[in-house]
Amino acid sequence: MITTTFDMLKAHPFLTGMTDEHLRRLSAWGHGSILHADTRVFEEGSRADRFWLLTDGHVRLETHLPGRGDVTVETLGPGTVLGWSWLYPPFRWHFTATAVELVHAVVVDGPGVRRMCEEDPVLGFELTRRFMRVVVDRLQQTRLRLFDVDAPPEWLTASP
Repeated sequence: MITTTFDMLKAHPFLTGMTDEHLRRLSAWGHGSILHADTRVFEEGSRADRFWLLTDGHVRLETHLPGRGDVTVETLGPGTVLGWSWLYPPFRWHFTATAVELVHAVVVDGPGVRRMCEEDPVLGFELTRRFMRVVVDRLQQTRLRLFDVDAPPEWLTASP
């Protein structure tokens, strides 16, 4: 049975291949967390100061499109990471996240990890590289969803 934050981090696919020393240091900034169904994890535009490594359950990411309402960008499940905006200024969430069902996760403090990354460039590079893959994937998913709506939003078809 996995009981420590270190063990939970070591078992999470997002961190596969990281050194035990880096995982030990990260574990000082994290702890287990439970999110209940329909819990708003964070709101688009609000302050971003943490991330979650999902171990069980699903979280829906949405964005608001003027004239169209809220559009689901992606639904994240076990083995994924929720939240990258804590790493890049202006430290504001780019999406809204809501727990679809009971979610178990490791929640990690963003400012603490940012300080560690500044002090340890190897750790900083490794985490930045991993989170950039998440950013690129989420932006690609958003783009695909925007073009998958019944009718494109007015701003996509308007002439300059």
